[in-house]
Amino acid sequence: MTTYRRNASPGSSFFFTVNLADRRQSLLVDNIELLRTAFREVQARHQFTLDAIVVLPEHIHAIWTLPEGDGDYAMRWRLIKSRFSRGLPPAPVEHLSRSRLLKGERNIWQRRYWEHTLRDDEDFARHADYIHYNPVKHGHAPNVAAWPFSSFARMVREGVYPNDWAGTGGDDDRVFGER
Repeated sequence: MTTYRRNASPGSSFFFTVNLADRRQSLLVDNIELLRTAFREVQARHQFTLDAIVVLPEHIHAIWTLPEGDGDYAMRWRLIKSRFSRGLPPAPVEHLSRSRLLKGERNIWQRRYWEHTLRDDEDFARHADYIHYNPVKHGHAPNVAAWPFSSFARMVREGVYPNDWAGTGGDDDRVFGER
């Protein structure tokens, strides 16, 4: 089995992509209050700053900044995913692998997720732009401001973005995310 190495730089900011196991589902937006509760409960016990987020039907992109001396985002994601999964009613038929059965897991989330340590302010801004443009990219919203499940409105209130940022959803030549 492959050993995954994560960069657990205490006090750093990280970009994440976390996916459902079945990418055809819309569990995240269908159960948005349960997901918000999971985030709030974990954040209350294990502090982190949720700098930017977008929740799409089947995946999440987020930027977190961890407290000084703390690099354990893996534990936080494990708790969020677990809390969300436990709150969902059992599916009529849920196909579980032997591995998931042995570990007491449901088939809600992909086990792995993408993590990227943000290097500087430009990298942070590029990933925040990627997060907020994602609903338009995937055809879920005609423009960034129209998608209700993101931190975009908060960032408009904070003066980070204008309300009409990225136009009306046409082709955009901005550079988002990784280069």
